[in-house]
Amino acid sequence: MICFPNCKLNLGLNIVEKRVDGFHNIETVFLPLALHDVLEIIPAESTSFFQSGIPIPGSSSDNIILKAYHLLKKDFKQIKDLSIHLLKNIPTGAGLGGGSADGTYMLKCLNSYFNLNLTSNQLESYALQLGSDCPFFIHNKPMFASGRGEIFEPIDIHLTDYFILIINPGIHINTGWAFSQLKPSAPKKSIKDIARMELSQWKYELFNDFEKPVCTNYPELNNIKSELYKIGAVYAAMSGSGSTFFGIFKKEIMGEIKNLVSNETRFKSNKLFFTSQL
Repeated sequence: MICFPNCKLNLGLNIVEKRVDGFHNIETVFLPLALHDVLEIIPAESTSFFQSGIPIPGSSSDNIILKAYHLLKKDFKQIKDLSIHLLKNIPTGAGLGGGSADGTYMLKCLNSYFNLNLTSNQLESYALQLGSDCPFFIHNKPMFASGRGEIFEPIDIHLTDYFILIINPGIHINTGWAFSQLKPSAPKKSIKDIARMELSQWKYELFNDFEKPVCTNYPELNNIKSELYKIGAVYAAMSGSGSTFFGIFKKEIMGEIKNLVSNETRFKSNKLFFTSQL
């Protein structure tokens, strides 16, 4: 069985307060993107995990895909041994939720492959045990998220006339460190309301609380957002806790932008991805 875990963007991200359980209440809009990893599972005599593509830091035994496998196997004995292969295309530690997507898609694959008949709510509950933004990938459509990031409200975001340029500078941002740099506070205006404004207004209203401390600590990131605006982005921002930035452009200039970023040295040191809303 093969599935294709996709990544996400955060359209704005406010850290509202720290909770008594140590997590944070946030608000953001999750937008699924058509940039995918590839996950394959096949029957085997013993369970193994193999990963290719972009390297993943740390031990493969700690991979979130194996955590998802063991999480469900503990409750469902009909889950048998598998050979698991992940082709990693989505940059890691980048604010794109690629790891969260991989773990959540593993839950979805196991549910389907072994006929577990888990409901969406049950899958969400398991996904939340893997990570705060994992439940989003059960829905995988534009959502205003609050709480830890697991309370959802559908929101209409339609970017069919636009494409998205992802710029990944290859800097791995530790999420725990990023949270430690912030003083949580309730926003004056909800991201939910801002995201419903005209796209041209997002530049002035829609912000990511992580962007300032991350760029202060990694000054080489400071110019990426301004460069995206210089070449014609309607909106540009950092996703999640970084270090990936993205620009939303009108689709009619895609060819021009592709030529520009492929020929200019200022973009050469970054990984670039052209994608769209899922």
